[in-house]
Amino acid sequence: MKKHKKHTNIERRNNDNFAPNEIAILGTNCGIISDLVHKVSEKLSNYKLAYFDASHAKDVQENKLSEYTFHHEGNLQITTSGNVNKFEQRLQFTKYDYVFINGNHYQGAKQILILDEAKKASVFKRLEQLDNIQFIVKLKKETEFFNFLVEKFPNIKNKLCYTIDEVDKIANHINNLIQEKIAPIKGLVLVGGKSTRMGTDKSELNYFGKPQKEHAKELLENNNFETYYSVQNESSVSSSAVEKSQFTNEIPDVFLNLGPFGGICSAFQKDPNSAWLVLATDVPFVNDKVIQQLLKHRNPSKVATAIKGKNKEFVEPLITIYEPKAYAILLQYLAQGYSCPRKMLINSDVEIVEIDDSFIRNVNTPEEFEMAKKEING
Repeated sequence: MKKHKKHTNIERRNNDNFAPNEIAILGTNCGIISDLVHKVSEKLSNYKLAYFDASHAKDVQENKLSEYTFHHEGNLQITTSGNVNKFEQRLQFTKYDYVFINGNHYQGAKQILILDEAKKASVFKRLEQLDNIQFIVKLKKETEFFNFLVEKFPNIKNKLCYTIDEVDKIANHINNLIQEKIAPIKGLVLVGGKSTRMGTDKSELNYFGKPQKEHAKELLENNNFETYYSVQNESSVSSSAVEKSQFTNEIPDVFLNLGPFGGICSAFQKDPNSAWLVLATDVPFVNDKVIQQLLKHRNPSKVATAIKGKNKEFVEPLITIYEPKAYAILLQYLAQGYSCPRKMLINSDVEIVEIDDSFIRNVNTPEEFEMAKKEING
């Protein structure tokens, strides 16, 4: 008997317990853990990092008022009441490349075990939490592996092992763990806009001997990106499996009547674990050189990497690489009633790639199309 499914099965982002990418450090006292995190973080300052810890304050009263104290340098101190909730934390930590966790208080999906003779009993108590040890750190070089660890994990001595003062090596190992989870890029060509000023579908215009949507798709595919058309509705084709297979490169809008914003969100709903290089079809002067510039300056630590004309005030939201962390932020803007991808980019931490304005000219009218075609075929 087929089991009844109550909810739609939506593709989920690959999260760890509390964040997209996390590591818990345990096996010694909290001060040593905190000190190591801060030393390592200094070496990895090009990433967005967070530290998840529990307060050690005693006799704390529940707050009736949540206080958000902002400093002009951008620091924020929050005093509020609430329990740890993994779903809340995943939203808070979505923008971070890596989250360090004090493993004495919370269990991380990956672990760094510190060998500290004084905390042997504490490690024994947390043996079940050690299900994905990445490497070992010894407080003292001469510290031996505890017998119960060798018994539980016969291969533990084969794991990479550092001493607590080898901060560079520890930071390098963590750098590799961050790099491993950098999202692959997929391509998204936006088609099916209203094209009211042009009077005809701009994605079907012919500048290069083929519909512009095909040219744009090839531009992205030439960089080995799996590329899709973002369409308002699925193509109305016959139910033949062969014919249908021709249209599997389409992502129909599931966020309806939101224009490009809905197309981008629909792509993320299809695959929230990839970055999406979004390209419009009304920018025919975008060529491989522009795409290469964008890719060369891609910064996965930012929300997005966007093209901006040197004399333009704002970035071009439809010649942009959106990182997986952008999805949650786009949805937060949607929840506030905004469906403009540029507004999100302007107010977020974005890598900007400046190029000559001539490459990103929009073609919106029949007159502009004729001029652009003459120039391209000149």
